[in-house]
Amino acid sequence: MSQSVKRAARIIDAIAADPRTVAELAEAFELHRSTMFRELQALEEVGWVRRRASGRYTLGTRLAALSKEALDSLDLREAGAEHVRRLQRRTGNTVHLAALMDRSIVYVDKAEDESGVRMYSRIGRAVIPNCSAVGKAILADLDTAGRDAVLAGITWEQYTELTITTRERLDRELALVRSRGWAVDDREFEAFVNCIAVPIRSSLGIVGALSVTAIRMVADLDRLRANLPAMRETADAIARELG
Repeated sequence: MSQSVKRAARIIDAIAADPRTVAELAEAFELHRSTMFRELQALEEVGWVRRRASGRYTLGTRLAALSKEALDSLDLREAGAEHVRRLQRRTGNTVHLAALMDRSIVYVDKAEDESGVRMYSRIGRAVIPNCSAVGKAILADLDTAGRDAVLAGITWEQYTELTITTRERLDRELALVRSRGWAVDDREFEAFVNCIAVPIRSSLGIVGALSVTAIRMVADLDRLRANLPAMRETADAIARELG
């Protein structure tokens, strides 16, 4: 039985990389076609694979649902709590932790600079994705459909003269974020605040983002960028906690 489970997992991995026919899979796994067909039938019955009109097998809808459930069950706040507070002590600035939850990005933890100005952000509050560093760090890792889902309900309000208010401009910004691996909020929501963020990726993909925020008089973007090595180290540590 354990060998059958392992083989089923390997078949799923194979068609995830490249949808294939029964014959192609039988050859790759050195099985008789009838044996491979029975394997695929069983996987199709439980929704883990599906057969296209072309005869090629690809991933099934049940796997997509399980993937979402796995992401939803990740306790990012618990995994990140100690690391977030350690980073706050290390940088001296406010640190935010945000999670991608279904079609929203939500603040799940915050370690605030006690000597600084209080930030508008609150744990449990939705992130404004087009003018926040954590929002852009997460959006940059999503495909077009994922971005569409997160951005569907936003109003593109002009909070400051630097707020991004169009999808076209945002997509250009996200391309830059993805290429360099970090995002900024350069006075885009509040004119006296700036922020820098890095994504947090688990084995299932993007799950959230981590940011360091400060009022401009305390730390400008150049000074915040100096925290990037520590932020990446923290994001990696949280990802390891999540497995």
